[in-house]
Amino acid sequence: MSLSLDRRSLLRGAALGGGSLALASWYPAWAQPVSAGILRPLPTVSGEDIRLKIAHQMMTIDGRESHAIGINGTVPAPLIRLREGQNVRLHVENALDEDSSIHWHGLILPFHMDGVPGISFPGIKPRTTFTYEFPILQAGTYWYHSHSGLQEQLGHYGPIVIDPNGEDPIRSDREHVVVLSDHSEMHPHIIFKKLKQQGGYFNFQKQTLFDQLRGEGQTAKERLDWGKMRMDPTDVSDVTGSTYSYLVNGHGPRDNWTALFTPGERVRLRVINASAMTTFNVRIPGLKLTVVQADGLNVRPVAVDEFQIAVAETYDVIVEPTDDRAYTLVGESVDRSGMARATLAPREGMAAEVPRLRKRPLADMKDMGMGDMSGMDHGAMGGATTGAAATGGANCAPEHAAMGHCTPMPSSDAGSMAGMDHSGAAQGAAGGAMAGMDHSMRDFSVAPEVKKTPTVQTISPMPMDRTGEPGQGLEDVGHKVLVYRDLMAVDRNPDVRAPDREMRIHLTGNMERYMWAFDGEKLNEVKKPIPFLQDERVRVTLVNDTMMGHPIHLHGHFFELVTGHGEFAPRKHTVQVQPGGTVTFDVTTDAVGDWAFHCHMLYHMHAGMMQVVTVRPRGGEAA
Repeated sequence: MSLSLDRRSLLRGAALGGGSLALASWYPAWAQPVSAGILRPLPTVSGEDIRLKIAHQMMTIDGRESHAIGINGTVPAPLIRLREGQNVRLHVENALDEDSSIHWHGLILPFHMDGVPGISFPGIKPRTTFTYEFPILQAGTYWYHSHSGLQEQLGHYGPIVIDPNGEDPIRSDREHVVVLSDHSEMHPHIIFKKLKQQGGYFNFQKQTLFDQLRGEGQTAKERLDWGKMRMDPTDVSDVTGSTYSYLVNGHGPRDNWTALFTPGERVRLRVINASAMTTFNVRIPGLKLTVVQADGLNVRPVAVDEFQIAVAETYDVIVEPTDDRAYTLVGESVDRSGMARATLAPREGMAAEVPRLRKRPLADMKDMGMGDMSGMDHGAMGGATTGAAATGGANCAPEHAAMGHCTPMPSSDAGSMAGMDHSGAAQGAAGGAMAGMDHSMRDFSVAPEVKKTPTVQTISPMPMDRTGEPGQGLEDVGHKVLVYRDLMAVDRNPDVRAPDREMRIHLTGNMERYMWAFDGEKLNEVKKPIPFLQDERVRVTLVNDTMMGHPIHLHGHFFELVTGHGEFAPRKHTVQVQPGGTVTFDVTTDAVGDWAFHCHMLYHMHAGMMQVVTVRPRGGEAA
């Protein structure tokens, strides 16, 4: 039920002041003090010549000042509004005392304009200006952010909207850009240091004896078994609401950022997850959300009640409020330790009921990569073959085979999983009991491509394709939640060739040491980039050997998720790989150059979960 904020509400909020204000997000919804609403729109820049200035600043969140790095004096940075087909020159001044950069996330452009220091350009030195210039080849919702150090966590991010050259096929009467993010008053380097010292430092939701006495969570035996493996089922998020404020367009839950509508309008919400470390579950109680775009590309409309948005993903949704009342937009953190909150309302000064935080999820056997122990369905465990080095395939260059990056596709059906190796499943199932899992979860014969390094705490013996699942904690919410398999492209994919070869890449980690990597090797340990040839068609399977979701981003390319939709497979630039799960995608490596390939969890990337992809011209000329 909606309400206008009256004097009694404000007095009740004032009573929660002082030291208790910092704990207000833990109070029930009715006890949370809120403002009368902030209608401030995001500042917008557009045109062919755009000037941006990166600098230190202060920002105010829920009445508290905090240090930030912003652009043109704002956090988030200004909305950059462009049009498909134009050229743009972005003059970026770095007013910091350290190097900086801007990466144009999801934009197709020349690799030397991609903005990753040490890979595609040297970075922007202090007190200098760098000009990015490139054509705009696409339309949709995107964003931009620093790729230097941990600046992104401090506020160095902003939205991009590119209007199509012609009529927009997505019809709406009004639109709002919704930038979700996380912010801490603790300096990001201190956050990282604490994670290195104790991986679960920020997890205040661990299981307790009182939980067990109440019959909640795991049984005593399950807790003992998980303890033997040094695993914590509550370890869902590295950094939590214990230090984060969750923001909408730079405003905290009590700021009550408000977007207006007129009843009966089709309202388009361009939702961007620009956070450093937070996966959000987004819903608007009382309204259906019709998903019409994913990662900037149009998809066939899907009506849902909620969707999970991983770090660096974008979703455009249509809502059609018909009642003359306010609605709450909820961005609940995946571990349920806090939420971003905003209001959709027909008038200023309105608010709606804010739902309570739901019960925090617990990791289970699937999240450990043990598959579905009840069904033991080997046919669903999949992805691709084991990825052991092999020769063959029309475009498999010798250097690819030598590095273990070539597995020929089955000649009868390139789209099938006929070559899948189930030996890992058999080993994982052997012994049956939890007590026997310790060996199987470190059995490198399951994944010979993974290096035996301290970065590998576990190897998933029975990883499953989880693209048909809604995400951690959303399995039993009682309403429709978006899953990747719901997404279908509106237009036929530009390249529908069968893949020439396939790769299998493991996402590995050691939570106790806070180490993250691909195939057991951190970025500074990798001697050679992952090699591709121009216009190759490659099937890539990502295997998550950890108990945490990883949003994996490939720069300079879109890829097609292998989810059963063939020529209309959804195309994305970032994909969430659920704990213990796999994701398979096909990619055409049509962009010559060096490109970053990494987990978009900022501290995972900072700890080494990143590699370089090199796409070479077929003639062998330098890129």
